[in-house]
Amino acid sequence: MSLLERLNEDMKQAMRNKEKEKLTVIRMIKASLQNEAIKIGEELNEEQELTVLSREVKQRKDSLHEFEKAGREDLVEKIRTELQYVELYMPKQLSEEEVSKIVAETVAETGASSKADMGKVMAAIMPKVKGKADGSLVNKLVQQHLS
Repeated sequence: MSLLERLNEDMKQAMRNKEKEKLTVIRMIKASLQNEAIKIGEELNEEQELTVLSREVKQRKDSLHEFEKAGREDLVEKIRTELQYVELYMPKQLSEEEVSKIVAETVAETGASSKADMGKVMAAIMPKVKGKADGSLVNKLVQQHLS
């Protein structure tokens, strides 16, 4: 079942169950996917769908951080709920240990030895963990391995 089919099914179910917040989030995800498809002029493949979902998660995490900083608890709860719904459609996230192992392997593959090689290592790692690990976690672990 493709992501759009799954979203359509979940949207129908949310309507039946009168889950307004879930319905709103599903519609936002669908709109983002459809906008991306229009932008590139063709149907999205799994990798492109994952890119859109990752962007949606990142936007919500950024908003969550800003709202927490501003002390807006009403909006913090709303964004946390939205984030939970978006993450339902993301692939299973890797643990910190799994990401650390991938970082160590990639550092060895690229022959990186100092922080000057950070860009080379990040460019090699990100396709491996796309959608499965947070970029800031990967960045932190690469820095630890290269220091």
